[in-house]
Amino acid sequence: MSVSAAQSRRIAALRAEIGAITASGREAGAVLPFGADAIDARLVGGGLAAAALHEASGGAALADDAAATLFLAGIAARRAREMGEGAVVLWAFGRAELYGPGLQQAGLAPERLLLAEAGDDAAVLAVMEEGLRHGGLAAVVGEVRLAGMTATRRLQLAAEERGVTALLLRRPRARDRDALAEPSAATTRWRVGAMPSARLADPVGDAGIGRARWQLDLLRQRGGEPCSWIVEGTDAEGRLALPAGFRDGPAAPARPADSVSPIVAGAVRAAA
Repeated sequence: MSVSAAQSRRIAALRAEIGAITASGREAGAVLPFGADAIDARLVGGGLAAAALHEASGGAALADDAAATLFLAGIAARRAREMGEGAVVLWAFGRAELYGPGLQQAGLAPERLLLAEAGDDAAVLAVMEEGLRHGGLAAVVGEVRLAGMTATRRLQLAAEERGVTALLLRRPRARDRDALAEPSAATTRWRVGAMPSARLADPVGDAGIGRARWQLDLLRQRGGEPCSWIVEGTDAEGRLALPAGFRDGPAAPARPADSVSPIVAGAVRAAA
């Protein structure tokens, strides 16, 4: 069946119209801000690109690793909340060690989570890519120890094509190996380290434990500069905050990649 020139023009116009509608829908959620002005002001676009791959790592210390987990859980929780009721986050891992109550305290409720125990790093990356290309998820999170440039480029492209946020949690391979040493196609790369919490005074004057406090280092962002902040960890809505006294000061330069944060009590990993 032949197609006339008029029909061809009409088909091209419809394709352009559909493309514009799709693009405008993605642009509406193109940036996911942290909600902390001091952080968002230093990020290209005023927040995290929603349709992109972002990486984070803690370190060899359990508390640092837990902080990085909660950092990404908070991002995923905010993205799911932004997309509305019924939005789901896929979390892929090699071994089931996640602690549900800890994730819920970071804003990621059980009904928002779809867990996939994949086995090894290659399987986790494959599950992530499949989830991203499905296009119906709020975010896809994966835990790996190794992910090269080719794998991260595939994740980045899949996130861009389908408008889904990709979050890669790089677990430490060994105490003396930097989990972020490998090159990556990620749009941003973060290091999160646990710090001593502020002390809280109760009505009778005894000190208590305050909100978790982290050293947050933006090691790389596409089109922007690295930066560092002292932040208070994720709350029940997945949001960060800057402690009093740090809100108005200049941001610190990023720490060296091999620096180690102080250890504090608490972790998001389940007890063995």
